[in-house]
Amino acid sequence: MARRGLRPLAGAALLLVALFSAAALCSAEPEDASAAEDPLIEQVVGAGADGDELELNAEAHFASFVRRFGKSYRDEDERAHRMSVFKANLRRARRHQRLDPTAVHGVTQFSDLTPAEFRRQFLGLRSSSARDLLKGSSAHKAPILPTDGLPTDFDWREHGAVGPVKNQGSCGSCWSFSTSGALEGAHYLATGKLEVLSEQQMVDCDHECDASDPRSCDAGCNGGLMTTAFSYLEKVGGLESEKDYPYTGSDSTCKFDKSKIVAQVKNFSVVSVDEDQIAANLVKHGPLAIGINAVFMQTYIGGVSCPYICGRHLDHGVLLVGYGSAGYAPIRFKEKPYWIIKNSWGENWGENGYYKICRGPHMQNKCGVDSMVSTVTAIHASKKE
Repeated sequence: MARRGLRPLAGAALLLVALFSAAALCSAEPEDASAAEDPLIEQVVGAGADGDELELNAEAHFASFVRRFGKSYRDEDERAHRMSVFKANLRRARRHQRLDPTAVHGVTQFSDLTPAEFRRQFLGLRSSSARDLLKGSSAHKAPILPTDGLPTDFDWREHGAVGPVKNQGSCGSCWSFSTSGALEGAHYLATGKLEVLSEQQMVDCDHECDASDPRSCDAGCNGGLMTTAFSYLEKVGGLESEKDYPYTGSDSTCKFDKSKIVAQVKNFSVVSVDEDQIAANLVKHGPLAIGINAVFMQTYIGGVSCPYICGRHLDHGVLLVGYGSAGYAPIRFKEKPYWIIKNSWGENWGENGYYKICRGPHMQNKCGVDSMVSTVTAIHASKKE
């Protein structure tokens, strides 16, 4: 399980840094010896830098990137194209660094993908908002919880309710990972046992539609929504384990076996767009399924992301597992409180698979993080022999 041990940031905040990893995108293989010998890609991008040195060294950085992430291309034309995309992403990471100076942005496993390719392959959240989901109905509105006495810092990883970081691969199934993570946490709170649950069951079998928009249905690698996934799980009885229904990262025929259900959804609720209520629901009910605008996540390496400008169009489903009162920031920036988010792009992305985004006064709903939050109640279902 990936917990604690989020790697510290080194050097000044305005750095473009390569992510340490030799694993291929959909692999959990350990870093190989040749990758470990590669030098760290590091470029200072202070206010006075014009990027010329970055451009001159782009070929060497690209070669290191290819080695580290096990990339291969079909021919020289494809390699040349990916090289040009990589150079554009170096410039993009440099822009992100200036817009988001309390985080570190740079080379990630997604640095040879255009923004459109990245969205198509690694996001996949349907665009319905929490307000749309609850329009005309109070059935799934979470009750208002007391907020007095909430802990200053809280992290469900420290209490056993968070499973290992997973990798969705190039399949737009983020919504299923957000859903399974919330159910894993709720099931743990109900039973004291952490079950690693199946995303592939939802990818293959869940075709539930959003009542507010019948055209918006869960569609496997083509996207979905956590609340409709919870509705599906209510109807069919629950989720199998990852072991019994393993993830393949592609759409396939439904193989759901009701006798192998290990966690059930009793009900779910949508939490109001209020940070205190989100924190209270997190502490009481376990990790929360949330939506976010992932535009800054393609180049994110670490730190507390708090971009000056970030849209609130939600395109990625993730799991909220905790919060902190003061995250690391460079000397010239005040430390910021933050949310702790579990992602589904493997442990070699971000801070061991996690993302931190600022919260608190004047920072609320940054990148839409407070706009679509849902909590689930689980009950135990014994596996039949």
